[in-house]
Amino acid sequence: MSRDEPTDQPSDEATELLFSYGTLQHAEVQLDTFGRLLDGDDDALPGYTVDYAEIADPRVVELSGLSVHPLVRATGNPLDKVLGRALRVTDDELDASDEYEVSLYRRTSVVLASGRTAWVYVSA
Repeated sequence: MSRDEPTDQPSDEATELLFSYGTLQHAEVQLDTFGRLLDGDDDALPGYTVDYAEIADPRVVELSGLSVHPLVRATGNPLDKVLGRALRVTDDELDASDEYEVSLYRRTSVVLASGRTAWVYVSA
């Protein structure tokens, strides 16, 4: 499938989970970044809290429509949690999300409230 032919059907190769608490949940960002709408489930990230960061990359600001994006950081407090969605993605889509995210973020593996392991972008 080319990136010019978006679909809302999940890929059979979508074997990874990517926890999104921000702009990667937006349809226009998914279509531009992945070429399709992603399938996912509501979930939460325990032990983290949300901060906000000014985004300088004009492409990301234009695509998301926001110059300030959420950014999570670990608190170590099990009472803290960040709500979001566990999105099903392929390895290639993980690479595409790495390209979308700016240098303020780094991707790391976490365990969600559901017990599933997922990738998430946290404060770099």
